[in-house]
Amino acid sequence: MLKVAVIGGGSSYTPELINGFLERTGTFPLSELWLMDVDPERLEIVGGFAQRMVQAKRAPFTVHLTSDQREAIRGANYIITQLRVGGMAARKEDEYLGRRHGLIGQETTGVGGMAKAMRTIPVVMKLAQDMRELSPTALLINFTNPAGLITEALSRHASDIQSVGVCNVAITTKMGILERLEKQRGLKVAPEQANLLTLGLNHLSWHYGFTVDGKDIWTQVLSGFVEELRQESNPEWDIATIDVLQMIPNYYLQYFYQTAKKIAAQTDWPPSRAEQVMEIERGLLAQYAEPDRTEPPEDLMKRGGAYYSTVATQLLNAHFNDLGETHIVNMPHGGAVPEWPRDWVLEMPCKVSKEGIEPIPTAPLPSVCFGLLAQVKMYEILTVEAAVSGNRQVAFQALLAHPLGPSADKVQVVLEDMLETNRNYLPQF
Repeated sequence: MLKVAVIGGGSSYTPELINGFLERTGTFPLSELWLMDVDPERLEIVGGFAQRMVQAKRAPFTVHLTSDQREAIRGANYIITQLRVGGMAARKEDEYLGRRHGLIGQETTGVGGMAKAMRTIPVVMKLAQDMRELSPTALLINFTNPAGLITEALSRHASDIQSVGVCNVAITTKMGILERLEKQRGLKVAPEQANLLTLGLNHLSWHYGFTVDGKDIWTQVLSGFVEELRQESNPEWDIATIDVLQMIPNYYLQYFYQTAKKIAAQTDWPPSRAEQVMEIERGLLAQYAEPDRTEPPEDLMKRGGAYYSTVATQLLNAHFNDLGETHIVNMPHGGAVPEWPRDWVLEMPCKVSKEGIEPIPTAPLPSVCFGLLAQVKMYEILTVEAAVSGNRQVAFQALLAHPLGPSADKVQVVLEDMLETNRNYLPQF
């Protein structure tokens, strides 16, 4: 019998997570699912809907609602974090922080991603502190963005806590490849037959291989990807770049490879993505509150986060049932990638079993990728230290190190804006 706690249980993603557990009642013996959130209104709406979903399916587990983090995690076997410090209003501020200074305005990348990390890391460190006392053997699965950076903080400042960072980009890419293979080549492949090879950081990774039943078909996959780009009137990638890399970049790499294009698109705001999501969530919460509703609405797909429930519950199921499956997750590679610092948290294939989560030996990326990755990793490490210590000089260094950050003579102005905008969430400064 298992207890799972979800920190940020009032998230609009929660119903999808509920479906993931409902689909696995035969293999994952969940008994108690605790949804914890600091927003009582959202918790009541989303949590009440979750309870109706579970009751309608006569599931063998119960859903408990609480605003007390310690109550939620006490004795938990697994803890999932999907929290957003400051809510969607803070995400909007992250986006417009970048726009105000002629920089990328995005919630996980650039100055907005740094602001989000600085707000979030102290909250996650408090969770780790509570886990040491109340659930020391639990596995923490972090979905909270920026997922790799948060996992880096846990690795460096809470290494006694079992934790792993997860993201839906890899599975979304994999499913997109499978759809393309069927559409272009008539090749229908079940997801469990296929394996995507990818390496990098969260939202800064490169996909470089694909196997079906152990057979490498990357050449076929890459040619199909390029073929699709040629058919688009406004392709998301420059074909010459793909031809040189011989890889498919994580779509967040557009912010680095096509910075000017992304900044130019921001001139059309409002609405920014946060403002779009705020409108979507208003509709979703109204539908979740319908007393007779027991199934997630179709509008949930507009929220983003496709395959979220699959990623989360498959990982827990593989760990609990000792399946030895390969999952793409964020964790310190520990030497699995030769010549790279062992303590770096990377997004890479790992074996998931009851013994834990173990990085699979992987060849390093070429220099054209590593140069950018190493620079962003330095920014991540500095941001972790700034968030934990409240040291303004280290925060200045983090902005200075980021390839999407301001020029040196503008760093102080941007930093002061960031700290003032987030004053209520950054007591360490």
